[in-house]
Amino acid sequence: MINSYYGNKTILITGATSGIGRELALRLSGNNCTLLLLGRREERLNELSKALAARNCRVFTYKCDVSVKREVEAVYTQMKRDAGFIDIAVLNAGVSFRMLSSGDNVTMGEQTFGINFFGAVYFIAELLKDYVPAKKGMIAGVSSLAETRGFPGSGYYCASKAAFSIYLESLRVEHKKHGIKVLTIKPGFVVSEMTDKNEFTMPFLMKTGKAVDIIYRGIAKEKNIIQFPLRLVALIKILKFIPPFLFDILGNIKEFEKQKNMRGAE
Repeated sequence: MINSYYGNKTILITGATSGIGRELALRLSGNNCTLLLLGRREERLNELSKALAARNCRVFTYKCDVSVKREVEAVYTQMKRDAGFIDIAVLNAGVSFRMLSSGDNVTMGEQTFGINFFGAVYFIAELLKDYVPAKKGMIAGVSSLAETRGFPGSGYYCASKAAFSIYLESLRVEHKKHGIKVLTIKPGFVVSEMTDKNEFTMPFLMKTGKAVDIIYRGIAKEKNIIQFPLRLVALIKILKFIPPFLFDILGNIKEFEKQKNMRGAE
């Protein structure tokens, strides 16, 4: 039943060259659908295209930096020429930088918001031009459970994901009358190139395949919010409501451990 949901659909995945994006492309490829796969690393896109060659799907790949508006506009035009209407857009592209202070490097902040927030906003602006008159379409944005609070060393990342989640919520309410579905995907720690860089212990770290299974089922069920793993979701809810002074104490303990680990790795 779930597999049939994806049949004959055209599905866009940004950030398709690794992690969740790549695994989701592989998971979807057996469903007689059309995949539009986008990333910055052309050689990775070519490798993925070859891996999907024998699968039951059509595949188009596009090299694009989603933080550059003109590139997004150009590639979207090309995708429409290649495959027509995009039924599902999985906006998954994302980056994260770890640093001793979230105010140390403004350039990293610009890059983080450029990809994690505006990289999705630029695509959504193009999608809505088609979705609103058609009164259909789905936007599935990959945010993060890190949206909940400003975790030490991850200020830019947390802020960008918080902005993205709130933006998606607004879109969901605004465009329900147009028949457009807006889903917010909030993973916890998932094995990927991004989490491989983390120097701290990641609670409830999940394998990529398991995370993608949850996303795959959640999209097919058209769930407004897809968040996992459940134990981390519960922990995050507790953290959300603890008073600021207690969060500051916990944050300072974690910050001390992080700085010690980061300096030890230098």
